[in-house]
Amino acid sequence: MKPSKAAMRFLGLVLLMALAACQSGAAAQVPEVEPTPDAVPGEKTYQDLVVGYSQLGAESEWRTGNTDSIKEAAEELGVELLFSDAQQKQENQIKAIRTFIAQQVDVIGVSPIVETGWESVFQEAKDAGIPIILVDRAADVPENLYTTHMGSDFVEEGRNAARVMADLLDGQGIIVELMGTLDSAPANDRYIGFREVIEDYPGIHIIATESGDFTRAKGKEVMEGFLRLYGSQIDGLYAHNDDMAIGAIQAIEEYGLKPGEDIKIVSIDAIRDAFQAMIDGKLNATIECNPLLGPKFFEVALQVVNGETVPKWIPSEEGVYFPEDAAELLPTRRY
Repeated sequence: MKPSKAAMRFLGLVLLMALAACQSGAAAQVPEVEPTPDAVPGEKTYQDLVVGYSQLGAESEWRTGNTDSIKEAAEELGVELLFSDAQQKQENQIKAIRTFIAQQVDVIGVSPIVETGWESVFQEAKDAGIPIILVDRAADVPENLYTTHMGSDFVEEGRNAARVMADLLDGQGIIVELMGTLDSAPANDRYIGFREVIEDYPGIHIIATESGDFTRAKGKEVMEGFLRLYGSQIDGLYAHNDDMAIGAIQAIEEYGLKPGEDIKIVSIDAIRDAFQAMIDGKLNATIECNPLLGPKFFEVALQVVNGETVPKWIPSEEGVYFPEDAAELLPTRRY
């Protein structure tokens, strides 16, 4: 006799629990979501949905906010969520996706840690009839292997950071760059977008680029190395996320320079700590990358399982923030 979906999910949960890691205790507030409207006969509701979600890890405050958004939206809507934290390892994400396939979930959401290496496991999900939704980060696979990608335009984020930096430096200066995780979609695209704009400013030179892996500790370590090599020659720092920028701010202060003054700093994410750094005069601008994707993710998941057509890319709404507005906006920030 063929086991039921519920039985398969229960058996697969043993594998999934081995992959799970402890999550951060502080929960980010997410927008309230509306309950499922009266369902059309034969269609699923939120309460019918079983969703597997492979999160890449908890490398930053942004990622914590993203995870909380997913979990809290699932609870609010009554979705059965099977959640796996990959602890920054692609092999753990692949194992989790295969576990979700064995559990016969309705939809799989994944935030890919890197862009490459997904084709085989995505094909397995497709063969099992389970749609994949890419959340936040993209994957370098044929478009027929995933249903939609929802998240930010990372290239435009890089362009916006470059425009702000060029204004701060009046078109002249020496820049160092803290990249995100190598081969990840945001690191690749933010690198490209920044250079698309900076190449129009021949007086600005990027003299060093190194990965800080999107973490404060690594951002501080890499910035310490930049300062040993270049010291007060550095006019600007471009960080691919706020956490690395905050780590770099500590390194700059310990070196004896003033972040935000001696070295202009532009970063990406717009987390609460970045707003505080702007209030303190240590960060010159932050480019928003919205992590609160949970409500929209489950809305799209329900549409997909009910056979509705969704766009191949669903962009986030985001802004650019400066110190003069930081004090007013900080109390409204949810992550």
